[in-house]
Amino acid sequence: MSTTQNCTALIVAAGHGVRAGEGLPKQYRLLAGKPVLRRTVEVFLAHPGIESVQVVISQEHRLLYDQATASMKLLPPVLGGPTRQDSVLRGLEALNDSPPQYVLVHDAARAMVGPATISAVLDALRTSEGAIPAVAVADTLKRVSNSHVEVTLPREELAQAQTPQGFHFQRIMSAHRQARDRTFTDDASIAEAAGMTIAVVAGKKTNFKLTTPEDFEIAAHLLNSSLTTRIGQGFDVHKFGPGEHVWLCGIKIPHSHGLLGHSDADAGLHALTDALLGAAALGDIGEHFPPTDNRWKGAPSHIFLSHAAKLVADRQGIIDNVDITIICERPKVSPHRHTMASRIAGILNLDISQVSVKATTTEGLGFTGRNEGIAAQAIATVRLP
Repeated sequence: MSTTQNCTALIVAAGHGVRAGEGLPKQYRLLAGKPVLRRTVEVFLAHPGIESVQVVISQEHRLLYDQATASMKLLPPVLGGPTRQDSVLRGLEALNDSPPQYVLVHDAARAMVGPATISAVLDALRTSEGAIPAVAVADTLKRVSNSHVEVTLPREELAQAQTPQGFHFQRIMSAHRQARDRTFTDDASIAEAAGMTIAVVAGKKTNFKLTTPEDFEIAAHLLNSSLTTRIGQGFDVHKFGPGEHVWLCGIKIPHSHGLLGHSDADAGLHALTDALLGAAALGDIGEHFPPTDNRWKGAPSHIFLSHAAKLVADRQGIIDNVDITIICERPKVSPHRHTMASRIAGILNLDISQVSVKATTTEGLGFTGRNEGIAAQAIATVRLP
C-alpha cells in the first residue's frame, strides 16, 4: 500500500442529488446504516497515504454535515459553488494557504471506493502529473436520437472515468483557475486542457457513483452481503450510596440515593458499552477504561460508549440495534425510557427506532429487590466485515 505523504483528499459534497429521489441529499442518506458521506470519508481518513481530508459542502447542509461527520478529524469544511467545477476550485483555493504536494479529488457519492484504488492513484502520481481510476466499457455503445439508434460506437479504446482523481496540487490549482470560464465534466478534463499528462490506473466496478434509488439498493446489497452479523452482551451492577440522583442511560434522574462507582456509575451505558465491545471482540470496558486510572474518576459514561462505537466504526462495522434492560425497584424508569433511547441514539448516531430501553424488577428478590443497587443488561447487534 502506498505511503505517499503530504496528500490531501478533497471530498466534493455540495450537490443536492435530485436524481436520487425524495428525501435527504444523497450524500447524507443512510447506506447500510451509515451516512454516505461518513462512509466515504472514513476510507480516506484510514488510508496511510492521506494526511488530511477536506469536504466541500452546501451552506444549507451544514447541520447535516456536522451530524454525518461528528467526531471525525477533518479540515474545516468549505462552502461550494453553483456547479461541481466551482466547488472543486473553492476547495483548492482553501487549501492553497498551506498547499499539499498532492490532492485527490473525490465524489462524496462514490461511497464504495476502496483503499487499493486510492493507493493505485497515489502510486501513479510519483511518475505522472495526474492519475485517474477507470474501468473498461463492457457494453456495446449506441448513439441514440429520438428513441432510435443512430450508430454503434467502437468501445475498444473507451473507459469510464472514476474518482479519486489525483494531481500535483500546484498544477491542478493553476489548471482550474485557467478553466473558470469553460465547463468541464471532471477534473481530469481540466488537467488535460492544461496540457497535463494523466495516467490511468485500474478502477473497480463497485466504485460507482450513487445517483438513482436503484444505485442505493445495489450498494446496500453489496455491503450487506459482505458483512457478518455479530451479537454482543453486557452486564453491569452498581450499588446505592449517598446522593440525590442517579445516572441511567445518559440521563440524570432524581433519587433518594446515588450510585457508587469510579465513573458516574451509569449501569445502563456500561452494560451497552460492553455489549458493543463484545460484538466486535474488542475486550471489555475495564480494559479500555481501567477503574484504577484517575482520568476516568467521575467521568460521564457517554465517553465510554462513544469510544466503543468508534472502535466498531474503525472496523467498518455497522450497529444495527441495541437493547438495554434496567433492573431495579426504584427509581421508576418508564417515565424516562423515551428520553434514554433518544440520548443513546444520539451518542451512537442511530435512529431512535434502533434503540430499545426496558425496565423490570426482581419482585423484591435479591439485592435489587432489597433496593441495594441497580443492575443492567444489554445486547447489541453489529455487522462487521
